[in-house]
Amino acid sequence: MHRITVVGGGFAGLTAAITAAEAGAKVTVYEAHHTLGGRARTAEGPYRTNEGPHALYNGGPHWIWLKQRNLIGPLAPLPPLEAARLRLRHHGVLRRTPPFALLKLLRPGVRQAPVDADFLSWATGIAGEEGARAAANYSAVALFHHDPGALSAAFVQERLRRATKLPPEAHYPRGGWASVIDRMAARAWNLGVRIETLSRIDTLPTDAPVVVATSLPAARRLLGDDSLTWPGGRTVLLDLALRTRRGDAFAVSDLDAPGWIERFTAQDRTLAPAGEQLIQGQIPIAPGERHADGLARAEELLDLGFEGWRERVTWRREAVADGRTGAVDLPGRSWRDRPAVDRGDGVYLAGDQVAAPGVLSEVSFNSAVTAVALILGRSALDLKHA
Repeated sequence: MHRITVVGGGFAGLTAAITAAEAGAKVTVYEAHHTLGGRARTAEGPYRTNEGPHALYNGGPHWIWLKQRNLIGPLAPLPPLEAARLRLRHHGVLRRTPPFALLKLLRPGVRQAPVDADFLSWATGIAGEEGARAAANYSAVALFHHDPGALSAAFVQERLRRATKLPPEAHYPRGGWASVIDRMAARAWNLGVRIETLSRIDTLPTDAPVVVATSLPAARRLLGDDSLTWPGGRTVLLDLALRTRRGDAFAVSDLDAPGWIERFTAQDRTLAPAGEQLIQGQIPIAPGERHADGLARAEELLDLGFEGWRERVTWRREAVADGRTGAVDLPGRSWRDRPAVDRGDGVYLAGDQVAAPGVLSEVSFNSAVTAVALILGRSALDLKHA
């Protein structure tokens, strides 16, 4: 029987633990925090906030894997009336429909974007500079980066297509992501996985293979490996609770600059007390840009989509996520160039900044399954569909 250690009890760590235990391995998970979840953790209390806006896309293998094991649980569907309240800021005003030039990039016949070119240059050849910039800024909902147009065209195109697909791929687990994490933890426990919280690992065990399912900076410190770096985003996160008002937007997407504000209680009333609504926003900021600059842009979007919001605030929280929103690929680089899953000497990486395909949490899932497959000498595809 294989013995496997998993460092980190977030989505990647729990995926690795469940996959390995289902294949017959004896697994121990160490989590430094007192609760599981990592960036998929949902805050306790009257306002059920995630660490930044979260959605579960149904277009990847992780969705099938979770669904087969009944780990997704109840979803909070977005009512059609609320969906009709999506607004786009363009040239400083709100509009209901995207500019026509942006739609040129979403046509079925558009060719596959190249890896080597930046998105803005490639997209300008199809939709003109204005349409290309609007598309790049819209894609920030799945990128969390201050300049999506400077990233690899292939990287941005994939996320733009996924974020604009109809019907939408984004789904919302009722009660926040913690509900999914709780079911995953219960599944792991029932499979015999030993889970140790408040257990920070400073030295890797040498008697068993190890899956390091932490953030890349944490893995770099733990492994003493300065090569474990990859660019990510720097994003201002804003959480607000407002007294309910009829007519508020469901979401405001900024096409003039990267940024997104969403009213999560539009689909899930359990996230805030009765009579209040929970709004979460993400505004990417450049490396030299101040936290206050991002907040100012967020408040501009709130002024447009949530009339009188300042007088309705009942709770507010601000944070900056620096390199904690997943990998971004510069021109000439793809997911294959990121830090490899197999680090040698029985050490494997899992997370959203390592060499695995997918969008958002799909990268964590694919890397976790790949790590276990390499340990067990099995096919990752077989483990995904086991």
